[in-house]
Amino acid sequence: MPPAPADGRPAGAEGTDCHEGEAKTATTDGSAGALGPLAPAASTTPPHTAPTTTAARLDEAAVRAVRAATDHLLARQAPEGWWKGDLETNVTMDAEDLLLRRFLDISDPDTTAAAARHIRSRQYEDGTWPTFHGGPGDLSATVEAYVALRLAGDRPEAPHMARAAAWIRAEGGIAAARVFTRIWLALFGWWRWEDLPELPPELMFLPKWFPLNIYDFGCWARQTIVPLTVVSAKRPVRPAPFPLDELHTDPDRPAPKRPLAPLTGWDGLFQRLDQALHVYHRFAPRGLRRAAMNSAARWIVERQENDGCWGGIQPPAVYSIIALHLLGYDLEHPVMRAGLESLDRFAVWREEPEGPARMIEACQSPVWDTCLATIALADAGLPADHPALVKAADWMLDEEITKAGDWAVRRPGLPPGGWAFEFHNDNYPDIDDTAEVVLALRRVRHPDPARVDAAVARAARWTAGMQSGNGAWAAFDADNTGVLPNKLPFCDFGEVIDPPSADVTAHVVEMLAWEGRAADPRARRGIDWLLAEQDPNGAWFGRWGVNYVYGTGAVLPALTAAGLPVSHPAIRRAVAWLAAAQNPDGGWGEDLRSYDDRSWIGRGASTASQTAWALIALLAAGERDSETARRGVAWLVETQREDGSWDEPYFTGTGFPWDFSINYHLYRQVFPLTALGRYVHGEPAPGGSP
Repeated sequence: MPPAPADGRPAGAEGTDCHEGEAKTATTDGSAGALGPLAPAASTTPPHTAPTTTAARLDEAAVRAVRAATDHLLARQAPEGWWKGDLETNVTMDAEDLLLRRFLDISDPDTTAAAARHIRSRQYEDGTWPTFHGGPGDLSATVEAYVALRLAGDRPEAPHMARAAAWIRAEGGIAAARVFTRIWLALFGWWRWEDLPELPPELMFLPKWFPLNIYDFGCWARQTIVPLTVVSAKRPVRPAPFPLDELHTDPDRPAPKRPLAPLTGWDGLFQRLDQALHVYHRFAPRGLRRAAMNSAARWIVERQENDGCWGGIQPPAVYSIIALHLLGYDLEHPVMRAGLESLDRFAVWREEPEGPARMIEACQSPVWDTCLATIALADAGLPADHPALVKAADWMLDEEITKAGDWAVRRPGLPPGGWAFEFHNDNYPDIDDTAEVVLALRRVRHPDPARVDAAVARAARWTAGMQSGNGAWAAFDADNTGVLPNKLPFCDFGEVIDPPSADVTAHVVEMLAWEGRAADPRARRGIDWLLAEQDPNGAWFGRWGVNYVYGTGAVLPALTAAGLPVSHPAIRRAVAWLAAAQNPDGGWGEDLRSYDDRSWIGRGASTASQTAWALIALLAAGERDSETARRGVAWLVETQREDGSWDEPYFTGTGFPWDFSINYHLYRQVFPLTALGRYVHGEPAPGGSP
């Protein structure tokens, strides 16, 4: 394996996407490259001021970039009307897929070899695996990747494996890995079930008003925890094909006892509760336990989607298949067969010099990608009745969800009407997608406007009704803000509740403004919440994108669409922060470490998507002719590739801030096109006719 670059990226990954070619080289000295140096311009340049020669050249280059990006994006549309880019996370998805196949005894050599090639390609020279491109090595990811490669036949004495094992031991060994990693190892006897937090299936019987009932958890955690209660109760062990002594700091004491935290804090309280649950596991009444597991099985089967998946995401599908299998569902049962087939559709294959490589997506994002692509193309000047936009609108309209899901537990009686993120996920439409789909549909001149109006009316009613008590909006549920779920010893894998966030709230406010409801009391409460949530630095935290650049890029267009003047102090503070965060090369970037360390806020290598978010915010704030905005436009123009696309190896999306990071491969196309389109054609007008 060649040495890794100095910034810690995997060898061979410098500036490239795992599915796309080399990026066009950008300048790094703050100049505009082929456009020549940019003359300074004040942010208050009046509209009638004649542009400088350099500004005129930049405008012409931006027009060309928009045309090329439009052609590239149109070429990527599926015949059915949707767009979908790869959704890249980390190698735990691939490792757990191999472990699942081993557990079910359905492994095959070709799949195993292809997955191993992908896993090896993401290893750092020091032997570790990160959870995001350029990030630090992660213990749990490294443990899971190491075990998967051993299953694939890699020998522990091989240099890349020996380096990984040494690093794992130095970090505390398997005992220091997250609970989910140790659950996977327990399935094969590499870890004792007795040394894992207990998760009893009797949790299913807790009423909805009782603390720690399943609806206190975010939908993604709920869908994972329910099947894991069955796994925790059954405690299965398949024969391990080899020992893992090399991953323990002391093989004779693989799980050293840890002192209990003081009883005066939540940690100490829940540690003792976990001890009591371990005792209960030994004496649980058989009839009650059987009834609880059957209740969990019914809950799981009722939530299987038409495509066989659960919630449209890989982790709940994996654990649901294991749980049902432990309860007697054989692999030929229709539920199991559909579930396994759905997992195969999460696989992305690519050719490598060594042979085929296979990457597992944690999720698929066609609705999200399609509404963002529609907005980008419309704002880039594509006619509102263009066949591609009409086809996209038709597909989105067909994807509308008009039945109640788990969200109705907190909002009973609210009529449904919204969109999910994935191809199939009727139980969990999300507020963010719904708001953006409405914004996309309103940009299309559809031949059946009454159909669009009806769908939008249902969506706006449902979205408004999902407002949380504090005036803001979360992604999937209303008022899912309990503090107890995150305190459980079991829940160390990331965010397990769904509190409101600035980015989702901003998208809803923007959607309501486009619907002529900016003065609606719900919209005004959302605006007040956003203004109160502004960070002292002038930016907004980004829950579903990295990070303050994303949050600010969402909030400023919402505030101005809702009627706040660009002179508003909150908007001016945000503009000042964006100007201060701009990189010397003219772009913007923010490392995922900003979620864990405030010194990283607004800092990172320039990326196409984050530069676009900053520009979208600046354009909404009336900064089109500022030097800051023009330098950002120049960066996008200069880094565009010959085919009209952009390269972006960095992860700019999030599942759980810091704990689970995402590289949306279409972000690098849709957001730059949106930003450049608005630079060329101006801001889209809320309430205007397409």
